[in-house]
Amino acid sequence: SIVSVALAAALSSVLLVAKSTANRSAYPAFDDGVVRVKVDYALTEAVTRMQQDISTKGIMLFSTIDQAKLAADKGIALRPSTLLVFGNPALGSQFITSKAQAGLDWPVRVLVQEDESGHVWASYSDFAWIARRHQINDREAAFKIASNVVASIISSAQTK
Repeated sequence: SIVSVALAAALSSVLLVAKSTANRSAYPAFDDGVVRVKVDYALTEAVTRMQQDISTKGIMLFSTIDQAKLAADKGIALRPSTLLVFGNPALGSQFITSKAQAGLDWPVRVLVQEDESGHVWASYSDFAWIARRHQINDREAAFKIASNVVASIISSAQTK
């Protein structure tokens, strides 16, 4: 069908991205399923670098949410914090077709925050943890691709 052909084409582009990011493996997660990675640039530069990498990879950037600005607009002090929401529907939809409630975790979200010491961190939900959370046992290869792609995006805000 046309849908099958379109899905195959989209997945092949995701696989090309995954192959180009194979040198970056996923980071380890904490027990709560959150992966936290230190980045090497100030928050604004780190966010810009990740946005550019997302675009270069042909991934959809759905939203960039400046949480600190939203808080400040309401008179609340919050350390610099920006949420990136992005994804590739051809890949992300695979998880949702396996378990509809997995839509709670898609598209992908990466939170970029500055801590009290001025260090900047990127955090996201570990894909293996998401698989366990939603009891998805039939998308191992897709979860691995997603993990490698997010690790690669975060690496764009790290010095080589």
